[in-house]
Amino acid sequence: MVTSVPRLVVAAPASGSGKTTVATGLMAAFAARGLAVSPHKVGPDYIDPGYHALATGRVGRNLDAYLCGPELVGPLFAHGASGCDIAVVEGVMGLYDGAAGEGELASTAQVAKLLRAPVVLVVDASSQSRSVAALVHGFASWDPEVRIGGVILNKVGSDRHEALLREALDASGVPVLGVLRRVKQVDTPSRHLGLVPVAERRAAAVEAVAAMAAQVEAGCDLEALAGLARAAGALSCAPWEPPVVPVTERVVVAVAGGPAFTFSYAEHAELLTAAGAEVVPFDPLRDERLPEGTAGLVIGGGFPEVYAGELSANEPLRRAVGELARSGAPVAAECAGLLYLCRELDGQPMCGVLDASARMSERLTLGYRDAVAVGDSVLAAAGTRMRGHEFHRTVVEPGAGAAPAWGVRAPERRVEGFVQRGVHASYLHTHWASEPGVARRFVERCRTS
Repeated sequence: MVTSVPRLVVAAPASGSGKTTVATGLMAAFAARGLAVSPHKVGPDYIDPGYHALATGRVGRNLDAYLCGPELVGPLFAHGASGCDIAVVEGVMGLYDGAAGEGELASTAQVAKLLRAPVVLVVDASSQSRSVAALVHGFASWDPEVRIGGVILNKVGSDRHEALLREALDASGVPVLGVLRRVKQVDTPSRHLGLVPVAERRAAAVEAVAAMAAQVEAGCDLEALAGLARAAGALSCAPWEPPVVPVTERVVVAVAGGPAFTFSYAEHAELLTAAGAEVVPFDPLRDERLPEGTAGLVIGGGFPEVYAGELSANEPLRRAVGELARSGAPVAAECAGLLYLCRELDGQPMCGVLDASARMSERLTLGYRDAVAVGDSVLAAAGTRMRGHEFHRTVVEPGAGAAPAWGVRAPERRVEGFVQRGVHASYLHTHWASEPGVARRFVERCRTS
């Protein structure tokens, strides 16, 4: 099957150059012109897709060649972009930066090549003039399979500065498709794991996205950028689809959401639904009961450490989660969900499902992981191999239960997480599209437990 959705990738030489501002602003500017825009993010990041969704009115989707494998990047893109007029893909880190020690794997450049998509390079020009040409030339010539279709100059100081930059780039053969000046209201607040998610600051996030759109509209050649996207041509791959399990009656799977639990890949809910679940969201900060008829519980990532007091104060829900887990019902918890199931988090009582305590740490744990299921669980049979990602500034003690969830390789060999009765709790974020049997197994256990 051929996918011909116009598309482009927004990349940069390094983190902090302004990719999110440009990509989100471009999405919103195209959407304001009446286009159906498909938003995508390279890598495992959960936060940027929230801003993308705000900009486009469509769910933000991740394209991660490490978690899902290069062979799924095109199909997952085609799945998300189906029916859209244009797709914008925001890169990760620097254009050629990928999984540590794995060459180009999971880099923005690899994804651009897999999608046969032109790249727009966002350059922080705040401290350079003629040198910008050498930088752009280097990035454009490093890999001949990566097509740098244009440059957007960010943080330009003045008209004179812009003229010097344009003059230097004239001989590079790479057109300047936009020039952005510094605009204070475009800034979005960050904390220990990056930008503050949309769910925690929706009104302010709406204003920020509108400001990004206005800046991109004023400073970029949208017609030229749309033309570049149309030049991407056809992509030969069938869209990914979650495998459908025929069922006569659906089981309720409650999925934690709200400001404390904002991390989830869109495909997870689609996989659960296809496997026969009725996916019902709830907010552990506000709801005192689990959804009616809950047969299984999914608690993804987020920031429970920021809301520890409020989560602890919701004693009725903590008690309900504990009772569900002790009944043997399936419970899948990742990272933030792991912390919520502990006895305590920074001294605040949590659900007490796991005989472990959690606390904030000064140390950032970050990176891709190769994992194998140590034993059978509601998610996977023993020996199942998956790839995951860790990203947290917390510590759980002990780090593994009597029956660990995963054996992990990288950076060192270890076991981590907890499997007890129907509970599978771990720091690892995984992308279930890489192993659809995970969702099917989980829903089957919801049906039979």
